[in-house]
Amino acid sequence: MADLSFVRTDMLPDQPAPLGETGVLRWLRTNLFSSIPNTIITIAAIYAVYFTLSHFLPWAIQPSWTKTSMRDCFDSVEVTGACWGVVTERFNQLMFGFYPPDQQWRIMLTVVLMLAAIAPVLFDKIPRKALVFSAIYPFLAFWLIWGDSVWAPAMVMAGFVIAYYIIKFLNPVAGAIVGITTAVLVAVIWWLYAVVPVSIFINNIIPIELDIVKSREIGGFALSIIIGVSGIALSFPLGVILALGRQSDMFIVKVLCVGFIEFIRGVPLIALLFVASTLLSFFLPKGTSFDLLLRVVILVTLFAAAYLAEVIRGGLAALPTGQYEAADALGLDYWKSMQLIIMPQALKISIPGIVSNFIGLFKDTTLVSIIGLLDPVGLTLAIRGDVDWAGILWELYLFIALMFWIFTFSMSRYSMYLERKLKTSH
Repeated sequence: MADLSFVRTDMLPDQPAPLGETGVLRWLRTNLFSSIPNTIITIAAIYAVYFTLSHFLPWAIQPSWTKTSMRDCFDSVEVTGACWGVVTERFNQLMFGFYPPDQQWRIMLTVVLMLAAIAPVLFDKIPRKALVFSAIYPFLAFWLIWGDSVWAPAMVMAGFVIAYYIIKFLNPVAGAIVGITTAVLVAVIWWLYAVVPVSIFINNIIPIELDIVKSREIGGFALSIIIGVSGIALSFPLGVILALGRQSDMFIVKVLCVGFIEFIRGVPLIALLFVASTLLSFFLPKGTSFDLLLRVVILVTLFAAAYLAEVIRGGLAALPTGQYEAADALGLDYWKSMQLIIMPQALKISIPGIVSNFIGLFKDTTLVSIIGLLDPVGLTLAIRGDVDWAGILWELYLFIALMFWIFTFSMSRYSMYLERKLKTSH
């Protein structure tokens, strides 16, 4: 009987994967056409995008960037849609407001230095020594934007340096409470009584000055960046302190923090801005001049800090009790446990909420147009009031929306990067 058995002595060659299981086709099938409902939604979304772009793009893509007035756009046979000449014609005004044209380099330099200052804060691969410049930057930025003598902000910064060394010296000797209290008192006395005469004295010897620019001349996106970045930078540490104070076992501290947070959260931001512009002067000594922009920055910071405190408190509440017990078991005091164990984990949990607050704060800077500050939205009224651009509307608002989107999208991308970097679960 013939032996019909067969044993293969060589392996079959690898076969390519089916076309539907690799590349673009697989991605489309998995993400867009994986089921009937998904397919219907995909087709509807594609049609909605096509319908929107088919009407928007013919209007938006126009050779109107060189036009100098609405009349030029109407008279041109080439322009049948948007008149983008208003953006090129008023670009400097939208960016800098009424900041003196020959001094606008100061704003641009401030923004470039801002990027250099926040880089070591945002990215840990940059040497930690660069944080020294991050600490100096706020005082340097103040001088570049408003001008006058460089020694005034330098002497204000000196107050913080003095306070730091007092704490460093007294804390090991007399304790943290005595050291911090002494440092605060000395710094306040320095700022109230020494800054002005010392800065004038040094300036008479080594004059380093820039032309003075009034706050009312600052506008456009420069104003939004000043208010937004200042509010974000100042509200974060204040929000952390308020969150810790709200969970404190000390009754007075807890009541003060809860009262502040609930009051600020119960009042609209626009009401606080009106307080900054009108009512605050009634509570100041007669003849006192308090810059409006500085008032706005202070109240925006307080407003953002109250909301941020609740976000951080949520992160603190989300931590298991075992983390607090572990800190106690290691023998760490309250501040060490917060610095090394509790707060890093709470902030990681709170990243989405923190960034959402920052994005909302940056967009809320447009509200200052209500009290007469010329942010980009406020400037649109002045531009549209010009005879050459009477009737212009969509072009200005679309440009402003695009600029805000660039800033907020960048913040959102960094938030996602930070979440991926700090992710510990697999």
